[in-house]
Amino acid sequence: MRFPRPRWLLLAPAALLALAPGALASALGDPVELPAPARGLNLLVVGTDSRARVTAAEKERFRLGGKGCDCTDVMMLVHLSARNDRISVVSLPRDSLAELPGPHTDVRDGAVHDSHPAKINAAHAEGGALLTVETVEAATGLDVHRFLKVDFRRFMDAVDRIDGGVPICTTKPLKDPSTGLDLPVGTKRVGGGEGLQYVRSRKADGEMDFGRIRKQHRFVVNALDRLRSGGVFREPRKLAALASTLRGTEPAERGSSPAELLSLAARLRAVPLSRTEFATVPVRGFNPPVEGAGSTVGWDAEGAAEVFARLRADRPLPPGDAVAPSEISVADYAPARGSSLICP
Repeated sequence: MRFPRPRWLLLAPAALLALAPGALASALGDPVELPAPARGLNLLVVGTDSRARVTAAEKERFRLGGKGCDCTDVMMLVHLSARNDRISVVSLPRDSLAELPGPHTDVRDGAVHDSHPAKINAAHAEGGALLTVETVEAATGLDVHRFLKVDFRRFMDAVDRIDGGVPICTTKPLKDPSTGLDLPVGTKRVGGGEGLQYVRSRKADGEMDFGRIRKQHRFVVNALDRLRSGGVFREPRKLAALASTLRGTEPAERGSSPAELLSLAARLRAVPLSRTEFATVPVRGFNPPVEGAGSTVGWDAEGAAEVFARLRADRPLPPGDAVAPSEISVADYAPARGSSLICP
């Protein structure tokens, strides 16, 4: 599925900073002005599987072994309304079939590729931030104004800067042999390592990547709620450190600076969690194997078009009953208010 490309880009912690209130603005001095599009600002937040700077002990404790491909296993489009009174977050499953625009240069070996089909999470490994932005723009028809990337190290360090940890909760036991997640019923506050186990888990509830995305949404909301209820917002040095930790120093096409993140947060200081909404792009089912891409997830063409048309028009997401059910029951489109995701 592809829309005409426009003419004119953490993962969970990165998204939560983008949603944070205005006390952040003073942390880095005078705020930097972000673009102010007439129909809202779009921030693409991605989380990569890079293990750079993760220690051997952490890899063993939190089941972070293996070799990353520098793929974006988390992709969240965060739309901030022009009036700063609504936030819409739409996740794009990592195995979504996409067309990587061409020609583009492969950052791994310098080869030049024409456009070709691939899983959407492969865009970053093949072409870095620029190709990731271009691929998302082509797939959604949306302009991506800013891009933010968070790897395993930055995720853990950012969460560890939230005083008291982040609450995660479940109404049934969650156990994932791959990530080491082992949660009993109830609520538990976690630091960066356990938080990473939670947002990476795909095998704990039988809901595959769709369940993992819902965990990520819950984590974002509860981290934000913890920042609001704790004392972090009243301590500029901590706020500046959090922004810098999330952003890192790596250059990126349309990358957000720490100062921009704080300025962005200042614009959203009055947005309550009841005015935030979280969803996964409507999915129809699995595609037949595609040469060069393998097994992929196919979006619901009509449902996805409606979701992105709403964002382009700076309107709320369509309700769940406006989109036909998916062939994969766990992938049914069901937007949730942020206020409904807070742990008790």
